[in-house]
Amino acid sequence: MLKKILSGFGYLAVMMSFGFAIYHYILSPNSPLNHANDAYSNLSTQTLFAANLPNENGVSQALSQYKGKIIVLNFWATWCPPCREEMPELSQLHDEYKNKNVVVLGIAVDELALVKAFSLASPVSYPIFSAENDGMTLGVNLGNDKGILPYTVIINSDGEVVKTFFGRINKSLLSATLKPLLQP
Repeated sequence: MLKKILSGFGYLAVMMSFGFAIYHYILSPNSPLNHANDAYSNLSTQTLFAANLPNENGVSQALSQYKGKIIVLNFWATWCPPCREEMPELSQLHDEYKNKNVVVLGIAVDELALVKAFSLASPVSYPIFSAENDGMTLGVNLGNDKGILPYTVIINSDGEVVKTFFGRINKSLLSATLKPLLQP
C-alpha cells in the first residue's frame, strides 16, 4: 500500500515538473521562443507615431514628437497591480537614460479621469497618456496579441520594434535590453 502511495506521489511530481517545464520554456510570456527576432519585423510603429493622445492633464500630444528616440513604451492601466508595481522602476529608468536619447512612455488603457487621479496620487517622471480602448488597438498593432497588461515595447531610434515583454518588467531587464541599442 505504501508503495502505491509513493508511486502516486512520484507520478504527480513528474507531471508537475513536466507542466512547469512546458510553461517555463514554451508558454512563458517572455520566452525567447515566443518572440523570435524575425517576428518583430512584422510590427509597425506607423499607427503609434500617427496617434495624438491626451496626457494626464487632457492636453493632446502628438506621439510623432518621439521619433528618432529609443522608446520604452509601456501599456498599463490604473486597475492593474503589476502595472503600478513597475512604475517606480520605469521612472528610475527614464531619469537614468533621458540624456541618452531614451524616453519611457506610458499609455494607459484607461479613462482620462482615472489616469489624472492616479498621476496626482502616484506621480511618475515620464510622460503618460490616456488611450482608453484605443490603447489596446495600439498594443495589438505592436504585438500584444494576448491582450495582457502590462505590455512593454522597445522601439529603436529608427522606429523599429526590437523587443516586447508581456507582464511585469524590471529596470535591470530593460537596461540589459537598452544597452546594445546605445552602442555607436
